Amino acid sequence: MATALPESESVPQPPAVAITPANPSIPPWYFEGGMRRVKPYHYTYNTYCKERWRNKTIFEIYGTEFRDRPQEYYKNAVLTGMISINGIPTHSLDQIIRNGDVVTHTLHRHEPPVTDKPVTIVCETDDMIVINKPAGMPVHPAGRYHYNSVVEIMRFERGGWNPMPCNRLDRLTSGLMFIAKTKEASKSMMLQLQTRTIKKEYVAMVKGKFPEGDVVVEQPILAISPKLGLNRVKANGKHAKTLFRRRSYNPTKDYSVVQCLPFTGRTHQIRVHLQFLGHPIANDPIYCNRKVFGPNLGAGGEGDDEDIITRLSRMGKEEVAEAVAYHDELVADYEKRKAERMSGETCGICDTPLYTDPGAHELGIYLHAKKYNCVEGKWSYETPLPDWALPKEGDVVSEVLVLESVDIPLVLKEGSAGEEVKTSLDGNDTEKEKEGETEEGAEAKKEAVVPKEITPQELEILQIGGESDDEKDIVTEKVVDGSKDK
Repeated sequence: MATALPESESVPQPPAVAITPANPSIPPWYFEGGMRRVKPYHYTYNTYCKERWRNKTIFEIYGTEFRDRPQEYYKNAVLTGMISINGIPTHSLDQIIRNGDVVTHTLHRHEPPVTDKPVTIVCETDDMIVINKPAGMPVHPAGRYHYNSVVEIMRFERGGWNPMPCNRLDRLTSGLMFIAKTKEASKSMMLQLQTRTIKKEYVAMVKGKFPEGDVVVEQPILAISPKLGLNRVKANGKHAKTLFRRRSYNPTKDYSVVQCLPFTGRTHQIRVHLQFLGHPIANDPIYCNRKVFGPNLGAGGEGDDEDIITRLSRMGKEEVAEAVAYHDELVADYEKRKAERMSGETCGICDTPLYTDPGAHELGIYLHAKKYNCVEGKWSYETPLPDWALPKEGDVVSEVLVLESVDIPLVLKEGSAGEEVKTSLDGNDTEKEKEGETEEGAEAKKEAVVPKEITPQELEILQIGGESDDEKDIVTEKVVDGSKDK
């Protein structure tokens, strides 16, 4: 017969998993120096064990996948109990993470500031809001961003409702987005995006004189460093296809404004394809950075991956992440010297290194999601052109200004069953691409090809092409919402 333990010797119950309140009672923002800012605050992340974390130690996970803080910080966080497994502080760097575990991390959070420009409304119905997202603002809480995100700003401004983005944009990209008000509206829009042909039109300002006429890039893209969010054209990457057409060229400043029509939706697709052509986005701190890619800026896939990763890892820490094309009058010389990097100071509460404010050139890049329209003519939404894309004195304007005039025959191609493409709703995860483009050792094609026809698969996924806002420079911890990460 079992004997009950005295009350003083009872096995202690683990503490409840902490949840940070989602809706603060007062606005968490203040505005200063043209930026939306958030005072530092304590925050608790709860993340289910990801598949790649299974059977690894807690310090191995934080030491290799997270770069928001130095490794010494994560080591101390484990040893002092700021990181817990299933609500129980670990205090051991060798604690093994198993499938089903919930990793909890409480930290003093320092959010980077973002632009003070508002999230503007393009159109609003009873169940959907079409917005114009400011550049430099992430859509979802990700990495070092939480309150300074589209979702959290709209949640607070509208009294705590749950915004449901139906498409994605990179943090640095501005432009058109669909925000559903209800689950039903979200499902309905997702269904439309799956079953109808939707054209997406972006506009970008790129370095150099972009060629006239249709330029189609069909090059696979691979994430060569998910930790740094770096993607390149690689033969063993995922199928990606983009059409470009020059809108104007400024011979004095040597930049072009181009229209971009993505057929697929790989992360950084437009940015990577433009770099591959030798015309990177003019103020792109990654893909137009000579300190990272060398004098030719990675044109044609030039450069050793490991060297590029090493150089990029220094950006924002020892060096400023600065694009090459800062001759534009929109960025004054003194702004060039202002950039987010380690200041040399540390926080008096959490001892984490502090960063300076981002410079004007880091609050966005010259890439804008201008227009979405259903080719059946049932709906169309468009945003105004950003200032940098408007015609300037001295511009040589191309004759054709709209992609609707581009002759892209929507012809179903017979006998293309060998090109099986499975695409998720956000257009970022495909399981199987063309066999000839996924084999190791195959060489990437070095030239753009103008297609004669569009395959059924391209027709199907045209509606979900575009840039993604997957922020992979910092692995994102997540507050548990009751559903496990897949």
